[in-house]
Amino acid sequence: MKSRNIIESFNYAVLGIINALKTERNMRIHFFIATIVIVLSLFLDFSRIELLMLFVAIAFVFITEMINTAIERTVDLITEEYHPLARVVKDIAAGGVLIAAINSLVVGYLLFFDRLNPLTNLVLYKIKNSPIHLTFIALVLVIILTITFKTIYHKGKGTPFQGGTVSGHAAISFCIATIIAFIAQNMLISTLSFILAILVGESRVEGKIHSIMEVVLGGLLGILVGILVFQIIG
Repeated sequence: MKSRNIIESFNYAVLGIINALKTERNMRIHFFIATIVIVLSLFLDFSRIELLMLFVAIAFVFITEMINTAIERTVDLITEEYHPLARVVKDIAAGGVLIAAINSLVVGYLLFFDRLNPLTNLVLYKIKNSPIHLTFIALVLVIILTITFKTIYHKGKGTPFQGGTVSGHAAISFCIATIIAFIAQNMLISTLSFILAILVGESRVEGKIHSIMEVVLGGLLGILVGILVFQIIG
């Protein structure tokens, strides 16, 4: 019962993220910019600390924007009439988002400026031979694209992780299988990896969480992202 409550809480939290993406234009802008920044990081030789700074800055913007949205909805729920204090509360919350956005700009400038000028062959060579970095970026892109498709095509029934146009479990499992195939370069290991991915997809269909088409679309998404990152970019 306890684990079920944890899963329900997790699904409610994801519903909140999707609701913010659907209803808040600024949230969609932040999401779009974050995707571009993550893709751009493929071509830059970031250290672990620099990657941590980048993702903390992105998360900080998302968190403040969602808190701002929650505060605005709460104020609107309490009163529909104009009140000076209500405006002050909204302005303070918006100020928090502004601080987070400025902070992200500063972090982005410090991390990207010196690297965007000298994109040399040496940097590209290091990125191409960094399977750990490419693996992390590929998985992040799969998660972002899955959330995007679920946000656009979510039918409003159930929870985002229980159904949807694209199976997130299938997308991630097939992406991992593709990554293993590129890194291992062994037919047996690659075959076993894809068998496990197929079993993950089959379990989503058997559990009546996704249709066969939704699992297939998720699998294709994971494979395409894996191929894009490791074959074309890497």
